Amino acid sequence: MAVADCTRSIARSWRLIRGFRLEQRDPDAFYDLLSADAVAMLGKNVRLAGALTLDVGGGAGYLTRALRRAGARCLLVDGDTGELSWRGPPAEGSVVADARALPVPSEAVDLVVSSNVLEHVPEPFAVVDEMARVLRPGGHLWLSFTNWYGPWGGHETSPWHYLGGGRARRRYAARTGRDPKNVFGESLFALHVGGTLRRLARHPGLDVVDARPRYLPEAARGLVRVPALREVLTWNLEVLARKRGTPA
Repeated sequence: MAVADCTRSIARSWRLIRGFRLEQRDPDAFYDLLSADAVAMLGKNVRLAGALTLDVGGGAGYLTRALRRAGARCLLVDGDTGELSWRGPPAEGSVVADARALPVPSEAVDLVVSSNVLEHVPEPFAVVDEMARVLRPGGHLWLSFTNWYGPWGGHETSPWHYLGGGRARRRYAARTGRDPKNVFGESLFALHVGGTLRRLARHPGLDVVDARPRYLPEAARGLVRVPALREVLTWNLEVLARKRGTPA
C-alpha cells in the first residue's frame, strides 16, 4: 500500500474510533459518520445510483438516508417500532417486519444492507438466508456486526461480558438500577467472526467478495484470517457478498 493510501486509511480509522466515543452523547453525529463510511466503501464495489436497496434492521434510518443521498432507491425494514422512531418520525419508506420473514418477493432487490443487526437476533443465519433470498442474481449483500469476544461485544455491559453475558447483565443492573438496553439472551447474542465467515463460505447462494475489520485501517485486513486473534481484535466485522447467478 502506498504511503498516502496508508495515511488515509489510518485517518479514516481514527475518525471512526473517535466518533464511536460520541455514540452516547451525540448519536446523530456518530451514526451519520458510520453510515457515510459504509456508503463510501459500498460505492467502490457496487453501483449505487438507481439500485433498489433494502436496509434490514435500519432503525432510525441513518444508513437509508446516506444511501438515498448516493442515488439508491432504499426501503427500510425493522422489527422494532421503538428503534424506527428513536430519533423522530420513522424514515420515509419504513416497514415493520421480522427480518426472518422479509415482506419482499424473491430476487427483487439489487442490494441488501444490514449494519450492526445480526448480534441482536436469535437466528442470525436465518436472517442471512432471508436477505439472500430477496437479492437478484448478481446483487450484493453488505453486513456488519459486533463480534462477541471483541472489546465491545457486550455493548454497554462491556468489558464484563468476558465473564459471561448473564453476569455482565446482572452487574450492569446492580450498578445502574436498570437492565441494559441490550439484554444478553434476549436482544443481544454471542456472534463470532470465524463461525460467521465459515457459514457464509458454505452458503449455497452467496460468494464472499470481501471481509475486513470495520473500524481498523486497511493494514489490519489480514486479521480476519487469523483464528482466535480475529475474535478479540476485529471488534466489528464488515462483509460484502455477491448473490450467485447471472444478472437478468
